[in-house]
Amino acid sequence: MAEPSTQAEGRTAVELPTKYLPAVTYRDLPEPRRLRNYMGASIILSATALGSGELILWPNIATQVGMGLAWLSVLGISMQFFLNMEIERYTLVTGETAVTGFSRMWLPWGVIFVLGAILPNLFPGWATSGATVFTFIFGMPESAMPMVATIFLVAIGLAVTVSPVIYRTIERAEAVMVAVIVLFIIVAIIIASTADAWTGVITQIPNGIGNMPSYFDELGVASLLGAVVFAGAGGANNLVQSNYLRDKGLGMGIHIPNIVSPITGEEVAAPSLGYYPPDNADNRRRWNRWWRIANQEQAITFWFIGASLLVGMAVLAYSTVGIDKSAEGLDFIKLEGQDLAGQIGPWFETFFYVAAFLMLFSTNIGVVDYVSRLAGDSLKITFLKDSQFWSESKIYVTTIWLLIVMGSLIVWTGIEPVVLLIISAVGGGFVMAVYSVLLLLLNRKHLPGYAKLRGYRVPVMVFISLFYIVFALYLIYQMVTQGPGSVV
Repeated sequence: MAEPSTQAEGRTAVELPTKYLPAVTYRDLPEPRRLRNYMGASIILSATALGSGELILWPNIATQVGMGLAWLSVLGISMQFFLNMEIERYTLVTGETAVTGFSRMWLPWGVIFVLGAILPNLFPGWATSGATVFTFIFGMPESAMPMVATIFLVAIGLAVTVSPVIYRTIERAEAVMVAVIVLFIIVAIIIASTADAWTGVITQIPNGIGNMPSYFDELGVASLLGAVVFAGAGGANNLVQSNYLRDKGLGMGIHIPNIVSPITGEEVAAPSLGYYPPDNADNRRRWNRWWRIANQEQAITFWFIGASLLVGMAVLAYSTVGIDKSAEGLDFIKLEGQDLAGQIGPWFETFFYVAAFLMLFSTNIGVVDYVSRLAGDSLKITFLKDSQFWSESKIYVTTIWLLIVMGSLIVWTGIEPVVLLIISAVGGGFVMAVYSVLLLLLNRKHLPGYAKLRGYRVPVMVFISLFYIVFALYLIYQMVTQGPGSVV
């Protein structure tokens, strides 16, 4: 039964689980503004996706087996669109992150997802890949890569640590880099891509489906399914869309404090608990507008840009390199650059390497940021909720430097960048198998009737959950029967 705002406002809400976390109070949803005020809420998520699936994994697959599997990249990012919207749904309604919602159902979920974010991303595939491309730009020897990667990791840590309001700094930096990258790709595709590569995206689908068993053998299960995981953001990264939504001021997130630098900003030590909008006519109307705006913003900024880049970069790689099974590691990127130099001029080869470096640099910033955000929010809301010292900002910065120190040490081991990315993707797939199921439970059971998960999105989410569960179970089977090294 609908309840008037004047009767519910400020009272304790009973709908969200309170066994592990404190209850929240009722509060009306704010009035949304126009879509243009919220454009960019998904830009960090989009930028984080650029350097894995878009630049490396899917173009690499195209140079190994052609365009027959390009449809899988679109499937992967489409699944992430629906996942992201369920993550956004909970945050729009309550102002809390999805991980906080999971912790309300069972407290250890917060720590599990912190580990699920940190452990795969200790392996700095984006940093080593970016450093490798940087050596292409200046003709530096391969031996310079570890030092370059370490310098960039430290530079990212320093830049983020001293930013007064971290979200705004990262959003602006990522927006500039994405604009440069998109400009380059449009020019490169117009000049260098071929018609048969574009038509192959469609015409080779039957061949790709029919040869799937042989592609599994040739590419490796982890490589192929990991590329699907990284078609978009992937892993625990998608969960942090909750945090970006709050910092952008969408829905109930407008009432939650931003993460600031503990050095230059004013901290808020209290955990970021949310609110619950009572069921009344005004909140139903506001919710419908918020949900429409959030879907439009995500579709434009994340799905459309991401899907276009996934297919476009694969087409560019296939058009310039063709099928070259002899290319190892990131050699195909160097081959792309050399072909572009031959078609357009040496200056465009440099332009290509700079754009590729910016893709990987933007991804590295996004990865360091999202892991630290997830850790800060999850730990502060649960095990450190009573600490006056450990604010969300301090946990955030501490996690950043943990990632940078550990990542810098791993860089010097000499593991191939593509292998590091596959390790991250495998770990990300396991995380997605878990939280896709939890989102179904959380958004079906604990949100108000007018905002809960329902309709056609329920079977879509069931399909997505089953996909990632089968992915995880198959990898477990392969590791048990063939050994842990078989997945990479």
